[in-house]
Amino acid sequence: MTRAVVIGATGQIGRAAVDALARDGWEVTAVSRSGDRDRRWSGDVRAVVADRDDDAALAAAVGGDCDVLVDVVAYGERHARQLVSLAGRVGSAVVISSVSVYEDDRGRGFDTQGEPGGFPEYPVPLTEAQRTVRPGNDSYSARKAALERELLAAGDRLPVTLLRAGAVHGPYCRTPRELYFVKRNLDGRRQRVLAYGGTSRFHPAGVDNIAELIGLAAARPGTRVLNAVDPDAPTVAEIGAAIDAVMGVEAEYLLVDGPPPADGVGDTPWTVPAPVVCDMGAAREELGYRPVARYADALPRTVAFIEERLAGRDWREAYPEMYTAYGDLFGYAAEDAWAGRR
Repeated sequence: MTRAVVIGATGQIGRAAVDALARDGWEVTAVSRSGDRDRRWSGDVRAVVADRDDDAALAAAVGGDCDVLVDVVAYGERHARQLVSLAGRVGSAVVISSVSVYEDDRGRGFDTQGEPGGFPEYPVPLTEAQRTVRPGNDSYSARKAALERELLAAGDRLPVTLLRAGAVHGPYCRTPRELYFVKRNLDGRRQRVLAYGGTSRFHPAGVDNIAELIGLAAARPGTRVLNAVDPDAPTVAEIGAAIDAVMGVEAEYLLVDGPPPADGVGDTPWTVPAPVVCDMGAAREELGYRPVARYADALPRTVAFIEERLAGRDWREAYPEMYTAYGDLFGYAAEDAWAGRR
């Protein structure tokens, strides 16, 4: 039996990764700040309390016989160097990055999307050969790029697979995009206003598909960068319809050509003016990857988890980080005012 250590084991990706690795026969140590266990994990999984920012605690949790180290929360140069410092005791690593590291041929990326004309226009589909943003410390994307740069440079000492995840979805997400439609259904809102004709595509990435990639990369150590997304990239209108179907709701869709017609109206957590759609050919070729589920197949568990967490609670209390990130999209006053003027 070979040993795997998962850092960030109680997050949405970490829970799925621990479960997948244990089912594949790995002896798994699940590292988190809480030391909690997921009910799906087998009894053989060892849960350990450690803060990944405490170098000594992390080194103790990893121990000296770790075949693969899976890090789902690594971020920036410091975490990269921390992982590299463990090279003598770790056989290989699998680390989660993000599609937000990509920039288009005009230097536009996720960091410029708030500027006029600043949203990137990527090739469709987007491959791992696409250029990336300049590594740095001033944004999420730049710090993920810095993480990648440091780890790839040390690939001769610590073989590492970097997985560039898309719009992650699944149970235990602290900022579930699906909440946008779930809340509307629970509030009895049967009308959907969607900008850009409802055709926006921001490639989702299910936690079980990511976990499958982690397991394959763990079994085939190497230094590589791979996209990590679902086999399909549904439009925002298709996502809404799929969530409605899971919840047994019939809704009316008002599709608006072009950008939101008023502040926040027609905008959603998936709404983008140009598609972000990734290619998975490299993962198929290098790892023999086959996806576990399409987006709609994974929705019932996600929706059930969101509904359970919302039961009897204000959504802002249940999902404070979602309120911080997307709070302006969940108010209905602007939408109703716009509908009244139509």
